[in-house]
Order: sequence, then structure tokens, then C-alpha cells
Amino acid sequence: MIGKLTGKLDSAFEGGCIFDVNGVGYLVACSSRALSALPPPPAIASLLIETAVREDAITLYGFADAAERDWFRMLTGIQSVGPKVALSLLSALSPADMARAILAGDKGALTRAAGVGPKLAVRLISELQGKVGGMPIGPAFAPAGVGLPLPGGSVVAETVSVLLNLGWRRPEAQATVTRVYERLGEGVALEQLIRESLKELAPK
Repeated sequence: MIGKLTGKLDSAFEGGCIFDVNGVGYLVACSSRALSALPPPPAIASLLIETAVREDAITLYGFADAAERDWFRMLTGIQSVGPKVALSLLSALSPADMARAILAGDKGALTRAAGVGPKLAVRLISELQGKVGGMPIGPAFAPAGVGLPLPGGSVVAETVSVLLNLGWRRPEAQATVTRVYERLGEGVALEQLIRESLKELAPK
């Protein structure tokens, strides 16, 4: 199985590229985001690779970083989400934007991707809301750091950490989560606290 390719970028086109590695041309399917991260041909470049083997074909899917690759793996584990739809989602939304959309239940954001209708968007939200908190989101990912003690213990701290990882500043995240926690009361589930906090932070 191929996990990474490094070689001369022979050509790039919508939906993929060709890597020349020691005279062998590898056709790699990519999201538009992965393609935009590549240098212009014929520069030397690298892509992480996911290899899909079927009876009639071996297909290589390329990713600019581990976050995009891991999201591809998770998305293709959902019913009705094949590699083409997964790449479409990763072209329309960055991992961070996708995490925000799923946690906030934003079907409209997900349906911006070609091949994703309202029913599939609902399925993605339903099946992934409990999983995205621990997913990498690429360059925007940052450790939670050290802050002041928060009410609600770990559920509030975890929610603040998720918001920090999604790009919000600590003071804004802490104030919002604390306010939402106090409104919802003790015993609120982590997923609900994240979802309601994202709604509070969404542009009005």
C-alpha cells in the first residue's frame, strides 16, 4: 500500500494530478484544497496517499496533510459517502469549517458540496456529531493551553478546548461556554453544550 508520494509534479488538473516518481507516473485524485497547496509543475512535491483497492481498479487519493486524510477516512465510513463525495466535501469545506458545520447542525454549509443533498447532510450531522471533537482540523489546530478554573468541570473545559481548536479566542470561548452552561444547567451533555455554544458564536 502507498502511504505517501514524493516526486516531480508532472501536471495538475481539476480533480487530480500526476506525480512522476523515478519515471513512473502516478495518477492521484485530490480535493481542490490539496491541489491548491501544491507548487506549480514541475516542482518537487509530496502528498499523503490513501490507496483504495477494488477488483477492477486501484485508486490513489492525495492529501496535503494528515487532517484532510483522516477526515476522508471518517467520511467514507458513512453510508452513501464514497470517495468522490468525500473529496467534494473536502473541496467545499476545510476540516475546521466541516467540524463547525457538523457540531452546529448546519445542513446548508454541508450541502454546498457537490453530491451532498439535505438527506445526506442530516446523516452526516447525526453520525459525526459525537466524533468530530477529537478530529484534527489542520493548521488551525492548537492546544487548549492553560486558563482560569471554569464552572461545570470537564464538560465546560472540553467545550472551550473544541472552540479554541476551531479558531475562537480563549476569552470569547470561555465567556460564551460559561454563559451557555449556566443557562442549560448541570447535567448538560457535551455535544449539546458544544452545539449551543456554536449557535451563540455564529454571526447574527
